[in-house]
Amino acid sequence: MGRMGGITVSVLMLTYNRETMVSRAIDSILAQGFTDYEFVVVDNGSADRSGAIAEEYAARDSRIRVIHRQRGSIAAGRNTALDAAQGKYLTFIDDDDWVEPDYLEFLVNLIEETRADIAICGTTGRVSGEKKVMTAEEALIELMWRKKYSVGFPAKLIRRDKMESLRFPDSVRFDDIALMYRLMADCERAAYHGLLKYNICRHPGNNSAWTTNHSLLTPETLQEYLDAYRIRTQWLSERFPNSAGEFQYFEWSFMISMVEKITRYQKKDCMAQRDAMVRILWENRSAFLNSPNLLDFEREWMENYVCIR
Repeated sequence: MGRMGGITVSVLMLTYNRETMVSRAIDSILAQGFTDYEFVVVDNGSADRSGAIAEEYAARDSRIRVIHRQRGSIAAGRNTALDAAQGKYLTFIDDDDWVEPDYLEFLVNLIEETRADIAICGTTGRVSGEKKVMTAEEALIELMWRKKYSVGFPAKLIRRDKMESLRFPDSVRFDDIALMYRLMADCERAAYHGLLKYNICRHPGNNSAWTTNHSLLTPETLQEYLDAYRIRTQWLSERFPNSAGEFQYFEWSFMISMVEKITRYQKKDCMAQRDAMVRILWENRSAFLNSPNLLDFEREWMENYVCIR
């Protein structure tokens, strides 16, 4: 299934202090039935043996290249991997996750048979037998719902030319939420088949652990998300004006969910942000409550936390 005169897939992985997990991730790539790939591992200044473990694998398999860099942000490490990639397609794997043995073959087949710019598979907690090809606008709406797939770059295969003008923003911690929608907006076709091919390891050290354990939410994290969603709504509404109302709904939906979580967990350090979100939701209550996308529990939360004013 390889292509003549070049590498088909660049598998990109950033590792940092994951010496107890990184072997599982690497082994899952080496177990692939599809073999026409390079595996670029960026050691982001690990203080443990993560980088050394990757070097041991590279000594045994020439497809693995290890790049060592000084400790930096996740975005800077991912950009180092991007700059080194030579494949026609790109896929990312996190160093604490692992993939099924047919992960690469599955995604290459999907992207090539549909002539898509991005192919997406199912992940832990997001699995279905559904298969469909979407326009950029349709794929973005699915992205906002977060039911079939997330903003994360893993579990996706991307045409490398779609990333040539994009880089992960180094000024933020959660670079996925700032970049994925811009990538997807530039895709003519997005292909989705929700079979489980990518396994996510949930643990307290995850960068996004707060999304499943809201007691870990901090004011800094919340503000970064609020800022990113505000920018996302404006950018996408200008790019796809017919869906502007839906994009705005998803921003308000995030706000009311955060208002509920902050109140329930009594996150005192986030109360000022909660009050600011309540004010915004109050000012836009009519538009939000009349959105065709509004969910029953969101209406209840609006009544409990906003409309009692």
